[in-house]
Amino acid sequence: MPTPCRELAMNMTERNVTEQISHSPTNGQAQRPVELWWLPAVGAALTIFLQIMWPLADGQQRTVLTIVTVMVFAGTSVAHAWLNFGAGWALSYLGITFAFAFAIEAVGTGTGFPFSPYDYTSALGIQVLSVPLIVPLAWAMTAYPVLLLARRLTNALGGGHAYRITCSAIGALAMTAWDLFLDPQMVSAGYWIWAPNPTSLPGVPGIPAVNYLGWLGASFVLMFLLSYLPARNVSEVVPATLWTWTWVGGIVSNAFFFDRPSVAFVGGVAMAVVTIPYLWLLITGRGDGTLSATELSRQAASA
Repeated sequence: MPTPCRELAMNMTERNVTEQISHSPTNGQAQRPVELWWLPAVGAALTIFLQIMWPLADGQQRTVLTIVTVMVFAGTSVAHAWLNFGAGWALSYLGITFAFAFAIEAVGTGTGFPFSPYDYTSALGIQVLSVPLIVPLAWAMTAYPVLLLARRLTNALGGGHAYRITCSAIGALAMTAWDLFLDPQMVSAGYWIWAPNPTSLPGVPGIPAVNYLGWLGASFVLMFLLSYLPARNVSEVVPATLWTWTWVGGIVSNAFFFDRPSVAFVGGVAMAVVTIPYLWLLITGRGDGTLSATELSRQAASA
């Protein structure tokens, strides 16, 4: 039974926490350019339009569309992060992802580890250490919606002491599921070439199975690094729309435009494992990790 002094302390703590919540700048309002609220939505719409046009183009037009789509998608992710988390957060996310992706791709093209031996062609433009600079940007465009997805799913699972490990594992699964669509599409377009490898993942011919183990490992490390960025409850409509479109678009394009029904099935099922629960949590408003003022005050009082 709490003593009067302890009750008074808890009440004062709760009131202080409540005041901090009500007066603190939420959703990045303190340093974000709110007049550009429309920018991520426009970027998302343009990204989807460009991706719809991709199967309808060929040759150099398709290559140009690839590069422009990556730039617009990545710009949309950075803009959403900037508007909701602040410039420092957005630059940190972009810097960490770009640097890590460039490093792992440079190691991959140089040694074959961890994806299996492969080489980029000259189609994707400027290269440094045999890595087209657009490739790390492609990692960055997807890493942002995946991070938000992984955090929400981890919160729904209860988080706990293994929060970063769980978040990183979910993010790695999502990134690898995305690559089930990406690799066959980009290889068929002639953007990179795999060394002959007899062991492919069932349903995804021509792509070494080891590649996906490499994606799981590399993506886990990336998500673990990104998990240290501060969390905040923000609107996830734009990144969730882009991620959902990536899932639906991958199924439709492979099934009806590229004559790869097995890729449509395998990639569609893999992405559904994380996408359907994520969308359900968004629709029901769960998994945002919000603590009530009372819960925060109790934690503060017991500390």
